[in-house]
Amino acid sequence: MYHPPIGLRPKVAILSLFLLCLPWLGYQYVWEMEKYLRHGQEKTLEGTTQALATALHERPKLFDKQASFLSQVEQGRDLYAYPLASPIQLDGKLNDWAPYRHKSINYGLAHQIFKADENAPLNINFTHMVGKYAGYLYGYFEVTDANVVYRGKNSLSIDSNDHLAIATLAPDGKFRRYIVATTQDGWISAFELPEDPSLKIPVVPEVKIQGKWLKTDRGYNIELRIPLEMVGSKLGFAIVDVNDKKTRKIEAIVGTSATDTVDNLGTVLVPSPEIESIVKGMSHNSSRIWVVDKHGRVLAKSGDIHTSTNVWAQAAKETVNNSYWENFKQQYLHPLYYRILTTPPKNFVDSLKDSTVLEGSHIRKALDGKLGSTWRLTPDGKAVVLAAASPIWIDDTVMGVVIAEETTHGIRTLRNKALEKLFNVILTVMSMGTLALFFFASSISSRIRKLRDEAEQAIDSQGRIKQGIHGSKVRDEIGDLSRSFANIVSRLGQYTHYLENMSSRLSHELRTPVAVVRSSLEHLNAQSLPAQHQKYVDRAQEGVSRLNMILNNMSEATRLEEALTHADRDSFPLTKVISGCMQGYQMTYTKQQFELVITEAPLVMSGVPEYIAQLMDKLIANAIEFSQENSPIVVNLQAKGRTAQLSVSNTGPALPENMSEQIFESMVSVRPQQVQDKPHLGLGLYIARLITDFHHGEITASNIVQDNQATGVTIGITLPLSAA
Repeated sequence: MYHPPIGLRPKVAILSLFLLCLPWLGYQYVWEMEKYLRHGQEKTLEGTTQALATALHERPKLFDKQASFLSQVEQGRDLYAYPLASPIQLDGKLNDWAPYRHKSINYGLAHQIFKADENAPLNINFTHMVGKYAGYLYGYFEVTDANVVYRGKNSLSIDSNDHLAIATLAPDGKFRRYIVATTQDGWISAFELPEDPSLKIPVVPEVKIQGKWLKTDRGYNIELRIPLEMVGSKLGFAIVDVNDKKTRKIEAIVGTSATDTVDNLGTVLVPSPEIESIVKGMSHNSSRIWVVDKHGRVLAKSGDIHTSTNVWAQAAKETVNNSYWENFKQQYLHPLYYRILTTPPKNFVDSLKDSTVLEGSHIRKALDGKLGSTWRLTPDGKAVVLAAASPIWIDDTVMGVVIAEETTHGIRTLRNKALEKLFNVILTVMSMGTLALFFFASSISSRIRKLRDEAEQAIDSQGRIKQGIHGSKVRDEIGDLSRSFANIVSRLGQYTHYLENMSSRLSHELRTPVAVVRSSLEHLNAQSLPAQHQKYVDRAQEGVSRLNMILNNMSEATRLEEALTHADRDSFPLTKVISGCMQGYQMTYTKQQFELVITEAPLVMSGVPEYIAQLMDKLIANAIEFSQENSPIVVNLQAKGRTAQLSVSNTGPALPENMSEQIFESMVSVRPQQVQDKPHLGLGLYIARLITDFHHGEITASNIVQDNQATGVTIGITLPLSAA
């Protein structure tokens, strides 16, 4: 009587869902907590920027000096003095400027101020930038000029030669002009011109402006420094070009701006030490603070986001004790947890570290008079940075923005601590659940392994049934499965036994009637029959011969299997056997071309040479049958490691798809269904596989592909060689 199985799956599903809900609910809670912490950090940072902006409200002198009053900043005309890491060595070689060269600007046709001949091409240009270190403004000019004209050694004129013109609105409110010229390479000579732009004399040497003039293959370099006390909010540089030493006529002037009047000058922004001292005085060193003007140019900077000591990072610190549980967590649990969790890295790429101009949605919002904040990911993806911005008001006008930045490392650390505690609880609960399920799972797995072992032992490598499976009496899915397997194996055993004996039975049963028909036909053939009757006798004899050949082929595989079980192995040279077979095939198949590629080594192996010859007979017969006319059959025998690689290739029809393994089975043929000269039962390659398996080798079939098209078939055999 059949009993329906009692389901195991509902039990396992309920227990699994119960255990999985615990970590999911806990993670959702921690995630919500992290979102609220991020919101709190955002509001705290906005409060920080508001406090700093309050300290800078209504202090116009801090911004007027930095030219922040401009409605628009023009690149190239309005200069920015980049902070320098160290003082510049004034040698004219420009080596110290290498880290900053990408910030320089090239001045050429677009920055032309004057040209004597408007139709003549402009033959002068220069690359320039300025920087600030300590109390000096440094600058360099890399000038391209085919004709460098120095000041005459005995000449009183200082502007009838190639020179650099400088003009500034000094801190004292006066318009001052300078000329840098030299009689030769070396230290520059600087002269102050009269305040009246229409006058060129008298000139006064200015020793505070120092630098070096160095001629190059393309022109010349000027490297100089000017005390910041001489530089105001407006500044302009111009390179004056003189090409003819006789006429000393000015050909062209290219510069950052015209230097003849104050109105034509551009502006220069030097990071403000006053604003920076105010920012540092507020003691907000837990965040990185920027102060920018309304054009986004950096006026001051303080702090470093890599070494944040904000309240979130401090709250994440815990007092560590030396208890057994704490040591166990540190040594075993934390390495496991942090395969999933990520530790906030101390080193990450800060793309804004040396920025001189800042921009972003939070800055644009602050310039509109509102608080703004934004989150960004560092370029290397290791850190998330929160930035908040507040406007700086002067006379109801936004003149600048205070920006504060912090990483989320503190919040990430708090999140990790919460998840650690959650994982500890989950680990405890799941450990108890695991112990409860262990015995239940062990009984199930042992029964499954037993069923697997019985299924593997029931069938051998050739697919024959060796023994049956005993069905289980337990009323569940596994018991039902074992009973189904037992029933299937039993029916397969009966069917396999029938197939194995079918060929021998047919051969035995058909030989007697075939012999009777053959003897009867021989008696008829001995009598004198009319021609119209004789042809039917001949056809009958031909059919009997074909039938007899079929019976022989059917019994060949059976005889070979029986012979292989009792065969005695011996060592023999495989090369000699293959060579001998090929000589016989050349004489037997005179119309067929053969190509033999064989190694000279004997390739000694263990086995039966007669069976190897029988194997070659089957492979060559198969190749000849499928080979195209006038195409050679290629036989290749080589050694590869401790194996012999034998292949037989022919040009002809390709193997059908998914037939590369099935063709080695019994009674399988890929020949077209049509009338053939000889009967084929698909036993040739099956016999080849039996002989290969007997010699512990492998046999494969594959198509020969040329130009993405199959042109033939290769039968490959790998046979193990005997140890030397």
